[in-house]
Amino acid sequence: MLDMIFSFDSILTAIGMTEHLLIMIFAVIIAIVIMMIAAGAISKFINNHPTLQMLALSFLILIGFMLILESIELHVPKGYIYFAVFFSLFVEVLNMKLKKKIPASNSNLNNT
Repeated sequence: MLDMIFSFDSILTAIGMTEHLLIMIFAVIIAIVIMMIAAGAISKFINNHPTLQMLALSFLILIGFMLILESIELHVPKGYIYFAVFFSLFVEVLNMKLKKKIPASNSNLNNT
């Protein structure tokens, strides 16, 4: 189901970026091939890091909110959005590295 949603998103992106039908067709085909190749590895990585699922959901909510603001003519500089996204990713990468360093037995002791 997610592949279908992202494929539809790729089609809309291709349509929005060019008026040439051949380029749109190739963009969609390339996007579908990349998704089919990478889907398993990405799914495994995301399932191993559940906090990334929440982070991805928060990015989708942020983008949706920004699209709503744009639709009512309220423009927010894209730099703010990019900074928020990259800062969040940076913090998550630091958390993932910290989790690797702390053994599972020590993390269980801290939760009690």
